[in-house]
Amino acid sequence: MGQSLKSSKTALPESNFPLQNSRVESLKSSKPALPDSSFRWIMTALVLGVLITAGTIVYGLKSTKTGASESTSSTAPTLSEKEPEVVSALGRIEPVGEVTKLAATPTMGGAKISRILVPEGAKVKAGDVIAIMDDYDRKVAALLAARESVKVARANLSVVKAGAKIGEIEAQKAEVNRANSEFRRKITVNEASVNTLGKQLQWEKIEQQATIQRLEAELKQAANDYRRYRILADEGAIALADLEQRGLNVATAKQRLQEAQARLMKTEATLEEQIQQQKAITQKDAETLYQQAKEAQANLFKVSEVRNVDVLKSSSELNLALAEFNQAKTDLETSLVKSPIDGQILKIYARPGEKVTDADGIADIGRTQQMMVVAEVYESDIRNIKPGQPALIKSENGSFPDELEGQVRVIGLKIGKKDVLGTDPSADIDARVVEVKILLRPESSKKVEGLTYAKVLVKILPN
Repeated sequence: MGQSLKSSKTALPESNFPLQNSRVESLKSSKPALPDSSFRWIMTALVLGVLITAGTIVYGLKSTKTGASESTSSTAPTLSEKEPEVVSALGRIEPVGEVTKLAATPTMGGAKISRILVPEGAKVKAGDVIAIMDDYDRKVAALLAARESVKVARANLSVVKAGAKIGEIEAQKAEVNRANSEFRRKITVNEASVNTLGKQLQWEKIEQQATIQRLEAELKQAANDYRRYRILADEGAIALADLEQRGLNVATAKQRLQEAQARLMKTEATLEEQIQQQKAITQKDAETLYQQAKEAQANLFKVSEVRNVDVLKSSSELNLALAEFNQAKTDLETSLVKSPIDGQILKIYARPGEKVTDADGIADIGRTQQMMVVAEVYESDIRNIKPGQPALIKSENGSFPDELEGQVRVIGLKIGKKDVLGTDPSADIDARVVEVKILLRPESSKKVEGLTYAKVLVKILPN
């Protein structure tokens, strides 16, 4: 701008004032003819004209630039602001929470259906039994057996805690008394037998000793007679036969004395042996009866005592029985296929007598009381989607006539391939999309509760 101003300053005087230049030259040539004051006024007028012209040009250029800049600044926001875009996508209708596949607990031989209790389309509550497996009856029997085991274990624990019956305790007390009485009676009898044998020994000894003394006297008398008759026989006063008779009497008396002494020794030995045997029997009976009485007393203490170890043992047996009962109860639950949610049976795949496959399971169930649309939004459009935006849903194949209304609730966190394919053959089936879940309004949800997986066209509107 400075160069333009400079050029305008130099060009304008030459083009606009040629007359003045020639007049100046003529004035210079005729300077003596003009006074000095006129020349000064002329020069002053020329300078003022040039200055006024230059100022006018500069002001015009500044005004033009300011207007252009103001015009540019006023139109720039309009160009940068863009209208919000409507995002279109394909989608499918699903129950809220998606479709749940019911399956039985796997077994070694494969799970087999016994009964199906609900038809397709039935509304069910969480916990309702949908199907019964073929091992149900066997597991019911196992549960009943486990329950009886619990009753037995609990009764045993009660018996242990209560201790023995009063009748058993009294009977054991009587047994203790009987054992003690038998012990005392037997000891008394045995001691009496020993005393009797001792007295018999004394009597036998006295009797045998008296006999011996009598025989000793007879022997002495016979010996005296023999000596007297021998003297007489030597004198010839008696016959020799009488002397022999007296000798025979001495021998007989001696023999009788020896027999009596031997009989005394035998009697003493026999009775002493019998006494020792009776004493041994008495000792043995005493020990045996004492042990029996002691055992009876111990049994009485045993039946009367409630030991902590017995209570602990019975408690452990009860806990084991309860654990087995709970295990049987859990096993029985695996034979019942129950609904995990409040919903509707969408499809039944297995029938009574059939094995349950891993792919299909038994049935599909969904929360059809509240439906949603899973829209597959292109990766390039996902930046325009925010939770809370309204959406309009229309059937692509005419499965429902009206347009449904919904609201964006969840935006997926993963980019993947399309699951819902359109009818356009030129469409890119490998396009990258993000799943956006749109919750339908209650009135719209009711219209499509029986159209799970129906294909729809979705328009997500800006707020």
